[in-house]
Amino acid sequence: MSEKRRQPQNVPEKGAKMVLLGLQHMFAMFGATILVPLLTGLDVSTTLLFAGLGTLLFHFLAKWKVPAFLGSSFAFLGGYAAIAPKLADGTPNAELLPYACFGVACAGLLYLVLAFFIRLFGTGKVMKFFPPIVTGPIIIAIGLTLSQSAIDNCSADWLIAVIAIALVIVCNIWGKGMVKIVPIIIGVAGSYLAAVLLGKVDFSSVAQADWFGFPIRWNATAFSVLGKGDASLLLTAAVTIIPIALATMVEHIGDISAISSTVGKNFFKDPGLHRTLLGDGLATIAASLFGAPANTTYGENTGVLSLTKVYDPLVIRIAALFAILFSFSPKFAAVIGCMPAATSGGVSLVLYGMISAVGVRNIVETQVDFSRSRNIIIAALILVLAIGINYSALGAVRVPLGETAISLSGLAVGALVGIFMNAVLPGKDYVFDEEKPSDTGVDFAVKGAGK
Repeated sequence: MSEKRRQPQNVPEKGAKMVLLGLQHMFAMFGATILVPLLTGLDVSTTLLFAGLGTLLFHFLAKWKVPAFLGSSFAFLGGYAAIAPKLADGTPNAELLPYACFGVACAGLLYLVLAFFIRLFGTGKVMKFFPPIVTGPIIIAIGLTLSQSAIDNCSADWLIAVIAIALVIVCNIWGKGMVKIVPIIIGVAGSYLAAVLLGKVDFSSVAQADWFGFPIRWNATAFSVLGKGDASLLLTAAVTIIPIALATMVEHIGDISAISSTVGKNFFKDPGLHRTLLGDGLATIAASLFGAPANTTYGENTGVLSLTKVYDPLVIRIAALFAILFSFSPKFAAVIGCMPAATSGGVSLVLYGMISAVGVRNIVETQVDFSRSRNIIIAALILVLAIGINYSALGAVRVPLGETAISLSGLAVGALVGIFMNAVLPGKDYVFDEEKPSDTGVDFAVKGAGK
């Protein structure tokens, strides 16, 4: 890539313009970031706080060089649903959510392990264990295992859900500029407004909420169950959710590749993939322990970089400060919390389908050869185990462990079997190229700039 060709354009002076550009980045990540707590039952304020803090931590560990924003990861939605499914009336399972958060924090540790091995052995030797024939089907399974919850939420009010779906599709396909980059927030806002006009939203909780408040609730953190919670459930949460990190780490690689291409600098070399993985992993661990969703580098903000041609990482750090500021307003969180289930259902219906489609695209664009029996076997085992176990009578595989037992989700079983089969079956044909790593990239974000 040519660094000269990619030099920043229209770089503003430090001051009001930088603040405005930072605010734009904050809104670019906003719709997708707050959607995750709405779908899982996690706290919106805590989510915004750790999106901002996680971004600043990432920038520090990446030597302040990579213009990336860390928002909520959609890839872990299946993990939250498996460990802390919502109650029959659709309300969050507050008792089990801390266990799910503990599992996600454990998944963040896998980032640190991978970063260590990349630093020790190099990128190519480590990435051979995560080829597209493994990560692609895992991503497909993530979306498909979530599909039922999307339909259930849509069923609450199909009119509101269809409005959200239509807005997301129209903005993503025919939108221009920023409209095309943020179809999720437009879909949510438009559907929410329609519900308000139709008298289907109760704002009583907004009136009761304070303008200012601390964004962390102790009983919602993973610390609340450590040492005094159900040890078997903690172990089950860890084993169930950790394999999801296999997909999100590849997503991270794709996002860093996209940012490198946009800016014209190879961030795999400087500051190094091990540093960006370390930043992403530590941000995820911190967020999860305090009751926020896992973090991930955001494609929406890469789209804004491409649109504005302003690549200064300071702009992203300003956006992080705005996210932290908004997190201290319970009234703002209450407005978000009043969103109808059908609104999140309509958006998530598109989103979950697109997660699976991203897995298909990952397989197609990397030209996985399905004329080879090894590839068919690996993909078949991952998909059938992940989806079949998830929708089986028990919904998991129970493994006795002394006096207790752990429950392995379909996704965990499928991922572990896929990695093992890829390692032992002969005929591996995938080589990771550090100079051109985009062929491994996946992106769970819904964006359409340049697509």
